[in-house]
Amino acid sequence: MKKFLALTVLFIFAMLAALAEIHVPRASADTKLPEPQTSGGMGLFEALKKRQSAPGGDFPTAPLSDAELSNALWAATGLNRGETGWTVPMDRGLPPYVDVYAALPSGVFRYDWKAHSLADVSKQDIRSKIGLQNFVASAPCSLIFVANAESLAAIKNEELRHQFADVAAGAMTQDVYLAAASMGLGARYIHSIKEADIKRELSLNDRDSVICLMLLGK
Repeated sequence: MKKFLALTVLFIFAMLAALAEIHVPRASADTKLPEPQTSGGMGLFEALKKRQSAPGGDFPTAPLSDAELSNALWAATGLNRGETGWTVPMDRGLPPYVDVYAALPSGVFRYDWKAHSLADVSKQDIRSKIGLQNFVASAPCSLIFVANAESLAAIKNEELRHQFADVAAGAMTQDVYLAAASMGLGARYIHSIKEADIKRELSLNDRDSVICLMLLGK
C-alpha cells in the first residue's frame, strides 16, 4: 500500500511538472553587460575616416567579446547623461522607441538601455532566418532594429512616427558603424530582410515594424 501511494505521488508530481512545462512560459533572464567604454579609444574623425561596410562575400566571422558587444549596443542607444539622455536623438526627448535585438549563436536578446543588460528572448539561433543574403547567416552577431509601436504611440501623428523611427534607426546604425570602426570590427547595414520571419521569431506585436539589421564580426 505504501509503495502504491509513493508511486501515485511521484506520478502526480511528474504530471504537474509536465503541465508546468507546457503551459508556463520560461521566465526571461537578464544578462548584465560589462560597463561600456566611454572615454579614450580612437578619435571621432579617425573613426569617421575608417567607417565602412565590410564586404558581404568575405564578412568576418570571429565572435565579438562581451566588452565589444557592450560598446556597440551602448553606442546604438545607451544612456550617456543622467537618466534621460541617450547617444542618439529622440523626438522631444522621449524614451527610445526603436528597440535593438542581438541575434547570436546562443539565442536572441533584447537590449535594455536602462539597465545596460540583455533580456533573454529566445534560445534559438535565428541568424539564417532574418536576411535575404546568404552571408547574413554567418555573421556572428546581427543587431535587429525594431520600431516599437507602443513606444511610438506617444507621437500622435502617424506619418511622423515612421519618419522619427527611421531617423532614430539611422542615427543608431551610424553610431554602431563608428563604434565598430574604433574597435576594429567589421560592420554592415542590411536593408533586405525577412520581416515576417523576424516578427514571428521575436514574437513582435503586429504593429511593430522591423527597420534593418546591422551585422558585426571580427
